[in-house]
Amino acid sequence: MLHTLLLALAGLVSLSTAGYVLEDDYTEDQFFSMFDFFTDADPTNGYVTYVDQTTAQSSGLISTNNGSIYMGVDHTNVATGLGRNSVRLTSTKTYTHGLIILDLDHMPGGVCGTWPAFWTVGANWPNAGEIDIIEGVNSQVGNSMALHTASGCSITNNGLFSGSISTSNCFVNAPGQAMNAGCQILASNDGASYGTQFNQGQGGVYATEWTSSDISIWFFPRSGIPSDISSGTPDPSTWGSPMGSFEGGCQIDEFFSNHQIVFDTTFCGDWAGNVWSTDATCGSKASTCQDFVQNNPSEFQDAYWSVNSLKVYQSLGGETGNNATSSALPFGPTASVSAGVPWNSGVSGVSQQSWSTPTVSDVPTAGFSRGGNGRFTKTFGNGAADFALAAAASTFAATGATATAIASSSPSAMVAAAVESDGAVVEAAAATTVVADFSQPEITAAAAVATEAFVADDSNGNVNVEYVTVTALGYDDFDSSTGGEKKRGVSVSEEGDMSRVKRHMQAHRHMHRHLFKHGVGSVEE
Repeated sequence: MLHTLLLALAGLVSLSTAGYVLEDDYTEDQFFSMFDFFTDADPTNGYVTYVDQTTAQSSGLISTNNGSIYMGVDHTNVATGLGRNSVRLTSTKTYTHGLIILDLDHMPGGVCGTWPAFWTVGANWPNAGEIDIIEGVNSQVGNSMALHTASGCSITNNGLFSGSISTSNCFVNAPGQAMNAGCQILASNDGASYGTQFNQGQGGVYATEWTSSDISIWFFPRSGIPSDISSGTPDPSTWGSPMGSFEGGCQIDEFFSNHQIVFDTTFCGDWAGNVWSTDATCGSKASTCQDFVQNNPSEFQDAYWSVNSLKVYQSLGGETGNNATSSALPFGPTASVSAGVPWNSGVSGVSQQSWSTPTVSDVPTAGFSRGGNGRFTKTFGNGAADFALAAAASTFAATGATATAIASSSPSAMVAAAVESDGAVVEAAAATTVVADFSQPEITAAAAVATEAFVADDSNGNVNVEYVTVTALGYDDFDSSTGGEKKRGVSVSEEGDMSRVKRHMQAHRHMHRHLFKHGVGSVEE
């Protein structure tokens, strides 16, 4: 039965598609408490003063009303100092992978002098990447989407999205293209996706799916929002072609991690200011962008965001990207780790997954990054294989048994672990085959709710799982409607086994907290 359970676990790790579950809902009553207000000078040299939350509230730049969140700019005063007052919000939480769905009634775009954006960014910019979901300047028609990265990431046209690639090299200092240009996809054939036409159509929904294989962005006008989005059960596989899809010569997990969500509206600066004279609509209004923004406050009454909802979903059991080939086990709402990332097994004979260096293109570009405002986030674990190992440990702890667990960096490389009846994982070694015991019932369910696995080499070169924190749910944890009937033969043989597991978890709870904050290195042998 245990070998069969391991095969079932391996099957979970190899799933290619799964649904999404809600991780965070930025509701009206909690919205502003889930963001920090950025008040430093604008990294893109905009003519703007970003104000704090207290100032924004007192001057009417932010508010909530009947389920809608308002974020605007000063439209009553002649600007002074660093520039016109505005807000830039950065989420207090970071995400790696996920599905971000934003429902807007109105955006600041289409107003001369403005440069609004909805985007995500990692720490130590550009090393952890930047994803520009909505962006534009002045009287621009159609949305601009872009990625900004360190060297080694580029995109290609796979013919599966409706936008057009303007620039293909995502490196911010790529030779042959403008500084900070990144790789850009334009939706110039969809005027309703940005600015004036977007607002005239009562807005719509932007959905951004970030997986290990690609980053894709969809736009749905108000009249065409999929029913699964409205019902809270989004399924990107049913949405048709995205507006933009970023993939090709880029290992996504190498260049993007731990992103914060950002809203901002700046003015002029490195993009809107530099193209002012080439915009036929705006260039005739004033000699310079700054002159117009400073002296015409009433022009910015419509430069505001009106947010109906912002929700972040995470995959349940795996990725749902178009080219996803692996998946992680389910994890809790505060974890943002997905399978498919490069990982080092630490096992003799099992090599680290390596990625080839992609070829980039030198294409003249336009477009700019706004710089990073992320904060460092500590992560643990080594990808899908470690999660599989930890999940196996949790399942075997519930049965009070010892068995061999599968955890691998490739289908042919496997790792074995001995799990004692109290749930402790005591050793692991390389293995190449696992023989199934087909005489036992098939096991199809074991959901790991949360796992934290730490693996290190001992002095003999073997791999020992030093610490595993698991919370697992199996069929035995739930009574059925027929009076507690168990499913598919999964059972805890004795009540004492489960009691020992619970006592073990309770006794080590303080250690769980310590390791989460400080890591394995802080614990003495």
